[in-house]
Amino acid sequence: MIHVTVWNEFLHEKDERIKRVYPDGIHGAIAQMLGRYEEFSIRTATLEMEEHGLTQEVLDWTDVLIWWGHVAHARVSDEVTDRVVARVLDGMGLIVLHSGHLSKPFVKLMGTVCRSKWRENDEKERIWVIEPGHPIAANLPEYIELPMEETYGERFEVPAPDELVFISWFSGGEVFRSGCCYRRGLGKVFYFRPGHEEYPTFYREDITQVLKNAVEWAKPSHGPKPTLGFCEAIEKVEDKFAGMDDALKKHEYITEAYQCGSSGQQ
Repeated sequence: MIHVTVWNEFLHEKDERIKRVYPDGIHGAIAQMLGRYEEFSIRTATLEMEEHGLTQEVLDWTDVLIWWGHVAHARVSDEVTDRVVARVLDGMGLIVLHSGHLSKPFVKLMGTVCRSKWRENDEKERIWVIEPGHPIAANLPEYIELPMEETYGERFEVPAPDELVFISWFSGGEVFRSGCCYRRGLGKVFYFRPGHEEYPTFYREDITQVLKNAVEWAKPSHGPKPTLGFCEAIEKVEDKFAGMDDALKKHEYITEAYQCGSSGQQ
């Protein structure tokens, strides 16, 4: 069983025009579509819940976090941001959708501004599969055509992806790296571009297939956790610090000195 948390600001849907498209919220639509698969256990969380619905307990339960955000990136607390990033580094998968590329967790994990050009003009998006052998491309056609979507365009200011699964073309002429895979610490991150709030993109079977594939790709590997920092030798070797204070062996005096300044004074 893969534990999935779908997070959404759930602010746009207070507008009746958007509510008609997503009556149960974008998070509700994604949870409904993915909830048909028995291998997923799904919960949802939204911005205005306590701790944005992302308590340590919720994140510890979560194998893969799906994130949709747009107008309230700044309202996500730094504490919750750091909590999400720490869980990714510890192995939790993160799937970032559409304008979530400017969310605090994604920007922090990328280390860049993550901006692009954009235009909202009801234009066609054609999402080309450029790595058909990638697990996220499983059971997809050669391309997915969305009759209307918000347009994004390069340059997309993110690090070069470890793997690029999709490239989008828009009827206005732009292209965009729309399916980007990254590894951060022990975790996997997938950015998927479509999903503007005015269009029923998340009710499509092909888009749901992408999300299903991405969840299965991003789930934790549960491999061994690496030892970081000081470690004892596995083999029997002479200990140059034998009989001395452990603080010398572990260089604690160096850490303390640099924390206090080069002179070691407060």
